[in-house]
Amino acid sequence: MKNIKRRSFIKSSSILTGGLVLPSFSFKKKSQINKKLKISVVGCGGRGTGAAVQALRADRNVELVALCDAFKNRLEGSYNAILNELDGEIEVKVKEKNKLVGFDSYKKAIDLCDVVILATPPGFRPDHFKYAVEKSKHIFMEKPVATDAHGVRKVLEAAKLVKEKKINVVVGLQRRYQLSYLDIFKQVKRGIIGKIISGTVRWNSSGVWVNKRKPGQSELEYQMRNWYYFNWICGDHIVEQHIHNLDVANWFLGEHPITAQGMGGREVRKGIDHGEIFDHHYVEFKYPSGAVIHSQCRHQPGTVRNVNEVLVGTKGVVNLSGNGVVRINDHNGSLLHKYDPKDDLSPYQIEHNKLFKSIRSGGQIDDTEIGATATMTAIMGRMATYTGKLIEWDNAINTDDNLVPENMSWSSEPPVLPDKNGKYKIPVPGK
Repeated sequence: MKNIKRRSFIKSSSILTGGLVLPSFSFKKKSQINKKLKISVVGCGGRGTGAAVQALRADRNVELVALCDAFKNRLEGSYNAILNELDGEIEVKVKEKNKLVGFDSYKKAIDLCDVVILATPPGFRPDHFKYAVEKSKHIFMEKPVATDAHGVRKVLEAAKLVKEKKINVVVGLQRRYQLSYLDIFKQVKRGIIGKIISGTVRWNSSGVWVNKRKPGQSELEYQMRNWYYFNWICGDHIVEQHIHNLDVANWFLGEHPITAQGMGGREVRKGIDHGEIFDHHYVEFKYPSGAVIHSQCRHQPGTVRNVNEVLVGTKGVVNLSGNGVVRINDHNGSLLHKYDPKDDLSPYQIEHNKLFKSIRSGGQIDDTEIGATATMTAIMGRMATYTGKLIEWDNAINTDDNLVPENMSWSSEPPVLPDKNGKYKIPVPGK
């Protein structure tokens, strides 16, 4: 944990920079300038832990007051990791009564704070976000913001209150805050590659962790501990991870796709602990401007790793990578522009620095619609690969597809169950 980084797993509309920053004017809250801001973390996995450290480093007049998770051991592991990472750099002492466990414990955690970090598996995000907005809390929430269209609509409904209440919301689509991406984006906006007409965005890798079933676990506990492999709580890796690359396409084009068609399946990752998700997706997204974006994501060991975005314009080509390789060439291969990395600050840290600076100044960053649009783009891609059909945006976002059970408790039955052999039903394109 000495160098916590988010899983190498950003906002749509025509906004030109990482988040919409509104001027302070009359709604500047003087009480925010010098007060000690209380932080709560909802979701104590690796991302919640890393975000907590980054939030504590972003502003020295803050206090971590509550941790919340479904599992006590994960909460304690997170707390210890935060202490180890900071190693006395910042004092952290969360009261035992504020180490909260259970499905509804997020409410108390949110009630206790000024700023909440929402980092549970994404199936729970819409309800957590809605409650935090109703309670007028500033929010850092991880991507994606939902796992189905129903959840996206819930987030967009809450977004109306975000604007009304002047709440700051940063979504963990960190490429929008990464200095190299912002530099290249400026060049594209000034017309260096002309009009973007096509592109390819990729997240191809060997995959992520697996938490195998343990004796004595209920079906619900097993699925929640192995959450990456179940759509109701994860959304499939095209939603949970590839969202970053899809958002870059939306961002640079300044629009979201209107149709999607594609293919996918399970060729390698199809064991008993691999739930119901695919191990590869390919989607062709068509945008209102006429641009076509080719989307690839793959989780297959032993294959080529490729995580990047390539955007082709009428006058040149942009090559982007979260690892720092960013450049622009003309169609003859001549270099037009290359970003000089210098001593770049981590985009994960920049997200929190900007969030707390905006809170202190009485301004507003609102990434809600950006996060929702990126999430819906990825969900539409999943719909296309699972069905083999041509999916239209307007139909997709209005789909009646609530995957997440209401009012969950440990006695709840998860929405998908295995057969007698421990296998789950897998989508079959065309059927």
